[in-house]
Amino acid sequence: MNKNQLTTLIKTKAQEFGFDNVGVSKAEFLEEEAPKLEHWLNQNHHGQMAYMANHFDMRLDPTKLVEGSKSVISLMLNYFPEQQLQGNIKIAKYAYGLDYHVVIKKKIAHLLEELKQEIGDFSARAFVDSAPVMERVWATKGGLGWMGKNTLLLNKHKGSFYFLAEIICDLELEYDAPVTDHCGTCTACIDACPTDALVAPYALDASKCISYYTIELKDNLPSEMKNKFQNWAFGCDICQDVCPWNRKSSAQKTPEFNPNSSLIEVSKKDFESISLEVFQETFKGSAVKRTKYEGFVRNLNYLKS
Repeated sequence: MNKNQLTTLIKTKAQEFGFDNVGVSKAEFLEEEAPKLEHWLNQNHHGQMAYMANHFDMRLDPTKLVEGSKSVISLMLNYFPEQQLQGNIKIAKYAYGLDYHVVIKKKIAHLLEELKQEIGDFSARAFVDSAPVMERVWATKGGLGWMGKNTLLLNKHKGSFYFLAEIICDLELEYDAPVTDHCGTCTACIDACPTDALVAPYALDASKCISYYTIELKDNLPSEMKNKFQNWAFGCDICQDVCPWNRKSSAQKTPEFNPNSSLIEVSKKDFESISLEVFQETFKGSAVKRTKYEGFVRNLNYLKS
């Protein structure tokens, strides 16, 4: 197969496995991103997420992460729910169903298996938000959207409620062109952020983000943020919910991302009191377990006090 045929096959197969969009870019050093990443780290905008400063060179160069790599295949998978959870206590939509890391890695493993049956063996590694890969940058280079003022990937036709994943491989493929920015003069995301985490257009101080506080921060929640969480107990969707491009969001079609019945019932009761047993049953296989029972209870108590 030539490059065009290989690329067409990969995109077709990926969509057969449920991925909504596929973009391809050349695996190379991200020269423009190096000073931006260094500045962001020097500003301590990563807070206690020390892992963000690790593997600096690998984060900027996929050929150091996967030897012999030539292409980065970026994948989008919708997680926008058909119905949002009821009740006042809020959980980020991406965490309604099973942990996306597990679901998407399984999809990619099957995808690669089928591709190798048709193409022959090739070297490839899949990444789902679990390694030093700048997924939004690669998605923009692959033409899947542009980096919005909320620093998330925005797609003109589908919004931003999408998981991103990458396959870094040694295949030479046809590369997609980046798309233009369509945020215009809109500042809805910046205006809506209650903790002022969006310090400027296209600039996020992650250490002030509600998602950071409720998931990544292991200390007590800061008193100065009291009454600013707007009932978010795990993650936050505010900057996405107010984005005009998300008016085009449509319901996801991956059954694993549907909330289980236990979560729906507990949500209706606003998590008034949640035992360890209820937590484990409600969030079985969910990304919410990342904050652990103690962290989730801490978040709930912070909202109630």
